[in-house]
Formats: sequence, structure tokens, C-alpha cells
Amino acid sequence: MAADFILDDVDRNIVAQLRANGRATNQQIADRLGLTGATVSARIRRLEDADKLRVVAVSDFAAHGYNVLIEIAIEVDGRPASDVAAELCELPEVFAAHLVTGRYDIDILVALHDFDEIQTLLLERLTRIDGIRSMTPAIAVDVVKYKFDVAPIESRRMS
Repeated sequence: MAADFILDDVDRNIVAQLRANGRATNQQIADRLGLTGATVSARIRRLEDADKLRVVAVSDFAAHGYNVLIEIAIEVDGRPASDVAAELCELPEVFAAHLVTGRYDIDILVALHDFDEIQTLLLERLTRIDGIRSMTPAIAVDVVKYKFDVAPIESRRMS
């Protein structure tokens, strides 16, 4: 089914409503779009079944006391980067990990409560992971854009 799945304007409008308020009921969305609750429910189920939609909760870093965001580029040596990345993902401070091309092998995003935690993270926790050759940390000084609904919803055929 996913190969033949085509998003239409109704699907895009439902997704837009969910992006604005992920806790909206199907009837609330239906009322805003001039549809029935059953139609909205069926469309959402169809999108979910086709793996085109997933409704999730997103937490705010600052609301949970995380005041330091760090990006760390990591070079790996003597061990597969995927194994090192898997071990990095076990650290609770790491909220995103990417295998990347270019000079570095892995890019991680880390959230810390305060600056005092940086030394422990870099010099104790990360250095215990075999295969890390070098790390280049960059502290976020300002969050210019934080957008969690980044997957584009296009009118072209989705596969």
C-alpha cells in the first residue's frame, strides 16, 4: 500500500492541524476542516498504517532543566563507527546520533543541565568508549531554530 500512497490536500490539512495541536481530537480537527470525525479518524489511521504519520510528544529542553546543548563531531579509529555510535546512544545525555560523511564519522547532540557537566562528559564518560580517536565539541550559544515537524509534506507521490 505504501508504494501507491498519495497525499492529498485533506491529508495535508489534517497533518497541519496535528502539528498545531497534537492533542486535538478527531472531532475538533473535523470541525475546523469541515469534515466528519469518522473521516479524520480514517485518514489518520491510513497515514499511520502507511508510515507517513506518527503523532509524538516533544519535550522542551529548558523546561526539564537542560541549559547546555552541545554538538560533538567524533572521529573513529580501530572500530566500526556504527558500534561506537550504538555505545554513544546508551548515554542518557545523547539525544541524537548520526553517522556522517566527511572528516568526522559520528555527530552527536548532547543536552546537559549546566556547564559543570561538560568536563565529566568529555574527559571521563566519552573517553571510556573504545574507538573514539578525537572529539570536536561545539557549544550552542543560541537556538535560532528548533523545529520538530521537519518532514516535508509534499503534493508529489510519496513512496
